[in-house]
Amino acid sequence: MASLLRVGDCVDVHPELRDDNQLVCTVARGSEVLGYVVVDSTVCGISRGGLRMSTNVSEAEVRGLARTMTLKCGFLRQPQGGAKAGVRFNPEAPLAERRQHLEAFGRAIAPLLINRIFIPGPDMGTNDTDIHAMLNAVGVKLNWGELRDTQSGQYTAATVFISAKRAMQHLGLTLPRCTVAIEGFGKVGNALASLLDQANVKVVAISTERGAITNPHGLNVKQLNQLAEQHGSRVVDYYPDAERISCAQLFELPVDLLCPCATHHSLHIDNAPRVLARLICPGANNPVTAEAEKILFERGLVYLPDFVANCGGILGSTMAFASIKREQIVSTMDRYLGDRVVWLLKEARLRQVSPREIAEPFARQRFEDIQRTAAHPSLRGKLVAAGVELYTRGWVPGALVAALAQPYFAKRLA
Repeated sequence: MASLLRVGDCVDVHPELRDDNQLVCTVARGSEVLGYVVVDSTVCGISRGGLRMSTNVSEAEVRGLARTMTLKCGFLRQPQGGAKAGVRFNPEAPLAERRQHLEAFGRAIAPLLINRIFIPGPDMGTNDTDIHAMLNAVGVKLNWGELRDTQSGQYTAATVFISAKRAMQHLGLTLPRCTVAIEGFGKVGNALASLLDQANVKVVAISTERGAITNPHGLNVKQLNQLAEQHGSRVVDYYPDAERISCAQLFELPVDLLCPCATHHSLHIDNAPRVLARLICPGANNPVTAEAEKILFERGLVYLPDFVANCGGILGSTMAFASIKREQIVSTMDRYLGDRVVWLLKEARLRQVSPREIAEPFARQRFEDIQRTAAHPSLRGKLVAAGVELYTRGWVPGALVAALAQPYFAKRLA
């Protein structure tokens, strides 16, 4: 193990380079583990990934999520490495307590943040304001353009919806006649429910950490969103005209589409045999264990890999950072990701393998290409990078940067 690094607040950081070349940093105060940071890969010394908050986040969870970030970057051909952080704390605790905990965690990993080795973003249980407050406490100065809401949850939901739409069409299902169950009703699940509702897909069940509700005739998504805004995870306690069920029962409902949008490994070897949905399209990262994924495939059910279906958070926020408008971002996602999903399913059927067995080697190869060529970017790449830097400082108009960046992203995604 690497030498112990002593930092403020009596918090220690234990960094360790594992056999698979992951840098695993355990942050602890005495015997109490505050959380973890895992850097799976870097491009030009930089990695990006979400910082999540939950009471039971584990090292294994964060390591798996960091690896998934690398696959997302490869799948999208975005020149950045994959990382992840997890803080052990109640995300629904009073704001002052949450901030105090996050700032102590941030000060512990300050060298990674200050040197931009790890650039965090919002994730489950955190938001943009949390991340900005933590970085500010560490002394990482942000330009005005970096302080905007990234809307990563909205963009994640957009690619889950696009992936599900194209996959269902490929499977011969008609979207308005389909039913869906959504595990998790946070930033992603909430936004996804709205998109599905607008497409006349019947949302028949949702869940939060407090339980699940279902109505085979459909839930009122607008009412759900209003109650979630007012009561958070207690939306399931306040919504009328629905049957209360357990979170476990949600996975066994006779729906066409199942969208796990909560936490990792919610589908596992014990409940995968009872899943009835023909298509599983995840909004969460690593929601299905390897054993469960094998069971789903053997049963003839289609599971789209998480790094494919929910890649919108990283893509959308990166494009928005270059001042590209939301409508253009979603249009780009629909064109390139939708076509890629259809290609993936066709290849998997042709080779009689699971979609992951096609998607993962594809993403890894693209990531290796990124690492090999990142040190020598194209002229357009240099111009876009310079333009974004100047834009975030408020020195050039966003429209100019967007005009340069849009064809750049289109070429990378092709």
